[in-house]
Amino acid sequence: MGSYISPNQIAKMSNPDLLRDLDLTDDELGYLLDLAAEVKQAPRDYAQALSGKYISLLFEKPSLRTRLTFELAIKQLGGDSVSCEGPIGSREPLKDVARNLERWVQGIVARTFSQSTVDELAEWASVPVINALTDLYHPCQALADMLTLREQFGGLRGLKLAFVGDGNNVAHSLMLSSARLGTDFALATPDGYEPNPEIVAQAEGLAATSGCTLTVTHDAAEAVDGAHAVYTDVWASMGQEKEATRRRKAFQAYQVHEELFSLARPDAVFMHCLPAKRGEETTDAVIEAQRSVVFEQAENRLHAQKALLLMMLS
Repeated sequence: MGSYISPNQIAKMSNPDLLRDLDLTDDELGYLLDLAAEVKQAPRDYAQALSGKYISLLFEKPSLRTRLTFELAIKQLGGDSVSCEGPIGSREPLKDVARNLERWVQGIVARTFSQSTVDELAEWASVPVINALTDLYHPCQALADMLTLREQFGGLRGLKLAFVGDGNNVAHSLMLSSARLGTDFALATPDGYEPNPEIVAQAEGLAATSGCTLTVTHDAAEAVDGAHAVYTDVWASMGQEKEATRRRKAFQAYQVHEELFSLARPDAVFMHCLPAKRGEETTDAVIEAQRSVVFEQAENRLHAQKALLLMMLS
């Protein structure tokens, strides 16, 4: 944990946008977690930090946690938000959307189907763009999750985080963040659902530097064995509904039930980015267990995103 960070002395991100996890440097990642903890502890100290700032929220996908936590974060920091739902760039070119928005708002938060959409918004907009979820990354979720793990265990170095399920955007972001923070990461996924190999290669390089391990396996028990945290996600994300039946069959052996969870450490926590399909990727008993921290994760979306907004816009 760092020392108190004054609202008047917040370090700014070196990169103008957060499009992927690695847009934060290693030092900035650690600093953001310290700042998020401070903001959570003393929210009133930062209540006017974004006074007079307006941020546009662009959402191609439905959202509960991301939408509301960003709206609340902006308002609780003294700013305000304007929202637009539906396909981005369908009625007019993305470069036109970006150059309209940059004249009205001081930042753009975009939740899109494709990574290329946020990349193009950032290319054309002169104001900061934040990736609030794409097909490749979910950096804001990973920031909240690292904050949650640090709260639970007092630190991150030397922990083991096991992810059981699809090698998806959440897995990518968790993998990258874990590798930089010294957290061992093990991903168990069915054949054919492995994470993006380029992102795995990036994470392997980061893990070698930080001294932690990265494992990708098809064996759920191997991944969970000795883990401090066991994480899962839905088997079919938004946009994959046509694959739901096939995915349900492929992922059946990867359900996080009580027997699988028992292979983790006795003090292990259960994590899920939500929404959850109870009875599929996990059971009601596991998600409702005393060691489940899924709602702590959801709460920390607010605090981690406040820290991100402060570093980008204050």
